[in-house]
Amino acid sequence: MILLNPGPVNVSERVRQALMRPDICHRESEFTDLLQGIREKLIRAFAPNYSSEYVALVITGSGTAAVEAAITSCVAPGRRLMVIKNGVYSQRISQMAAAHKIQAAELAGEWDQRFSVEPVTVALRQNAAIQAIAVVQHETSTGMVNPVKDIAAIAKKMGRYLLVDGVSSLAGEEIDFNAYNIGLIAGSSGKCIQGFPGVGFVIVRRDLMEQMVNYERRSVYLHLPAYYKEQEEGSIPFTPAVQLYYAFDEALNELLEEGVSNRIARYRKAARTIRNYMRAMRMRFYLREPLWSSTLTAFRLPEGVYYDHLHDLLRERGYVIYAGQAQLAESLFRIANMGALTDAQIDGFLKAFEAVLPEVQKLGAERAGEMERLQRDRTEREEREKAEAAIAEAEAAGALKAPTGEEPSAKPEVKTQA
Repeated sequence: MILLNPGPVNVSERVRQALMRPDICHRESEFTDLLQGIREKLIRAFAPNYSSEYVALVITGSGTAAVEAAITSCVAPGRRLMVIKNGVYSQRISQMAAAHKIQAAELAGEWDQRFSVEPVTVALRQNAAIQAIAVVQHETSTGMVNPVKDIAAIAKKMGRYLLVDGVSSLAGEEIDFNAYNIGLIAGSSGKCIQGFPGVGFVIVRRDLMEQMVNYERRSVYLHLPAYYKEQEEGSIPFTPAVQLYYAFDEALNELLEEGVSNRIARYRKAARTIRNYMRAMRMRFYLREPLWSSTLTAFRLPEGVYYDHLHDLLRERGYVIYAGQAQLAESLFRIANMGALTDAQIDGFLKAFEAVLPEVQKLGAERAGEMERLQRDRTEREEREKAEAAIAEAEAAGALKAPTGEEPSAKPEVKTQA
C-alpha cells in the first residue's frame, strides 16, 4: 500500500529489516549504545552547528506524546505559555496546556491565511508572565508552514524562546535552531525521518533544560527532566519499544546519508510534481502557494465529489489519501508526499487519481440524486402528516359537527295502516 497520508509513512526495506534485530534488555549496555547513538544522530541531523548547546531526549510514544512532554515540562510555576493557534494541532497544544493547568495566552489566526506576527509583540509587552511561545511549524491539517522565523525574531528580541511542534516538519522543512531561537522542538520517528511511528523525541537547549530540572512535576511519564537525568547517565526511566528504536536508528542513518537538505529537496520535487498534475486537472488548492509546505497539499473536493468515494476507489488501486479535519472534514482531501516514496509511485498515484475521477463523479451524482429523492419523500411525508394532523385537530374541535344552536330535525312519524 502506498501511503499518501501525513504519517505513518512508507519506510525502506532497510528500515523494515531493522525490526528483526536480536531482542535485548533495555537495562543492558547494548540498549545504552543504541539510545546514545540515536540521541547523537538527532543532534547531527538537526543541530549540527550547536551540538554543545542542545540535548536530544527520546520517548516511547507518538509525536503527540513528545509535544505534550515539552509543554508539561517547560513552563515554570506562575508563568504562561503563548499559543499560536491556526489549525488542529495548535488547538491540541491549547488542550494539553489546559489539561495540565498551564495558563495559556492564545493568538488565533485564520486557517488559510499567513499568520500575522504583529500581535505577538503586543501580547508579549502586555503580559510579562509569558515564558515561551508555542507554534506548529507545519500545520498538517491544512498543509501550512507557519512563519516561525519571524515569530522567533520577536521572541528573541523580547527575551522569550520558542516551543516548536516539529513533528511534521523536522527533515521536511528548513529550520535553524539558533536563528529561530529554539528552546524546545518536538519530533517523531514516523514522519519525515521515515521510521515507524512510536518513538518521539524533544531537542532542548541545555541551559533551559537545567532550569526545567527545578520546575514542578506535572506528569509522571511525560516529564522531560526525568528523561534528561536518566539518559545523561546512559539509562531510560521507562520501558522503551526496543525494536522501534532499532528501526528509528536505521532511519536516522538513512537521513544522514541522504542529507537533510537533500531530503527536503526531494520532498519539494515530489510536491511540485503532484501540484502541477493537479493544477492541470483543475483541482483547487486550499492555500495560496507561499504558504505551502514541502510535504503535504490540501485540495478542495470538486463539486459533486464525496471523499469516501475518492478514498475507497484509490485504496482499491493501492493508494491511501487523507481527509480534511475539523470544520474542513467535508470539504478537503489531503495528499502527503513524505516517506520513502519513489518518482514511479508518485506518478502511479497521479494516473490512478485521474483514472478514478470519472467514476467518483458518477457515484457522487448518483448519491446526490438519491439524497434528493429521499429529501423529496421526506418533504411529502411531512406535508401529508401535517395535513392529517390538521384534520384530526379540526375534528377534535368539532369543526365537522352541525352549527351550534340548531335543533336536530325530528324523525318523521311512520303510520301503519290498519
